[in-house]
Amino acid sequence: MRRLLTGGVTVLAVLLAAGCSTRSDDDTDSTRQDTPAAQETRAASGDFGTLKNVCGPGTAGKSSTQGVTDDKLQVGVLSDVGFSKKSEFVDVAKVFTSWCNDAGGINGRDLEPVTRDTRLTEVRQRTIEACKEDFALVGGGAALDSLGVKDRLTCLLPNFPAQSSQIGAIGSDLQVIASQPTAGYFQYPGYYNWLMKEKYPDSAQKVGVIAGDSPVTKVMSAQFEEAVAGLGGKVSYTDLYPASGVSDWTPYAQAIKKEDVKGLVFLGDFASLAKLEQALTSIDYAPDWIDANSNAYGPAFPKLAGTALAKQHNYAELFATAPLESAADNPATQQAIDLFEKYAPGKEVSYPALRAFSAWLLFATAARDCTTLTRACVYENARKNTDWTAGGLQAPFDLTSKEPTSCFAVVEATADGWQPTDFKPDQGAFRCDGPVYKYKGDYGKPATLASVGKSLSDLT
Repeated sequence: MRRLLTGGVTVLAVLLAAGCSTRSDDDTDSTRQDTPAAQETRAASGDFGTLKNVCGPGTAGKSSTQGVTDDKLQVGVLSDVGFSKKSEFVDVAKVFTSWCNDAGGINGRDLEPVTRDTRLTEVRQRTIEACKEDFALVGGGAALDSLGVKDRLTCLLPNFPAQSSQIGAIGSDLQVIASQPTAGYFQYPGYYNWLMKEKYPDSAQKVGVIAGDSPVTKVMSAQFEEAVAGLGGKVSYTDLYPASGVSDWTPYAQAIKKEDVKGLVFLGDFASLAKLEQALTSIDYAPDWIDANSNAYGPAFPKLAGTALAKQHNYAELFATAPLESAADNPATQQAIDLFEKYAPGKEVSYPALRAFSAWLLFATAARDCTTLTRACVYENARKNTDWTAGGLQAPFDLTSKEPTSCFAVVEATADGWQPTDFKPDQGAFRCDGPVYKYKGDYGKPATLASVGKSLSDLT
């Protein structure tokens, strides 16, 4: 699930929503003729947004690193696709590598993605498999990703994920994520500052949190309660709902109304949120705002919520990623959409897909700049970016910093679908004046190389 990015989910079935990629022998064209004219044509198409020559032909230097041959670069894509049935990461792996390989690959080497289907609980098994075959992990994510971190660190396998979910994985060593989350920090301070202090100032002291009843999400609920208080608000109501689901949301709606909740944080699946909002509407009550979170950002939630959206005000923050609805004004977003239409027609371009694109772009540019392709080179090249924008897909992110970005983007659910809302953006689709909130509570630490008896000097 999207809010898994912050380190938790509500129920296992909701935790997920991250798709993955299936390996396909059709993803590359082994009969391609690399004549000089063909190389020139292909190289010209290797730009993405403001990024030049992301992919293209060249003379690849020799490399003895696992997953690298003279003409192939094999990477793994972690995904819970066998459980979630979400193909987002699968689709991006196909789209990006097809485009990149058509443009000439990484200095002439074709990218070959291999799906590592974690099926929710098999993260260790798939990570161990990747340790034996892949150069790196790229553009994926698993809801229970902390299960495989120590194995990944033991085998010195770098990870460039689209999302990172659990506390043990967020900020872990040998992991470079193209935007947030950032270990130890609340990920939505600008968004919540806007909600509680600007858009709905009367809501700040009456915030409610409803979360699925799971150990992971209980921690997440505590983090939100602390952060709301740290930003000047107050959580006056909390509740849990059964992981197995709720047949009647009316009692929850009545409790929200009784406690006069003005701002509601929902840490769960958007289908359940839609039912809760219908129950709220039926008793004629609406908080000032509901943080539906980015899990709900997509065409399904507005359809499920239906007429309730006429009364309920739903927002989501997108980790400083340009909304899909802004594609007309954002060439990089439009290019991602166009590439989907070419290489995966009929597949949905989603928020996780845009984040996966950013991860692939980060990996590809880092690998491109290595004279000798090694894990150490790619890892160091990626993490030294100080203003990574993925060609314009996202607000600038400093990968050398351990603090989150001050930029954010907000969308609102309407009867006509999700739309950018007026949150006073000051840098294109983004607003970049958000505060920083570092957790004071101890919610756990990310895994380190030292924890498995390794150090960065072991990476080659």
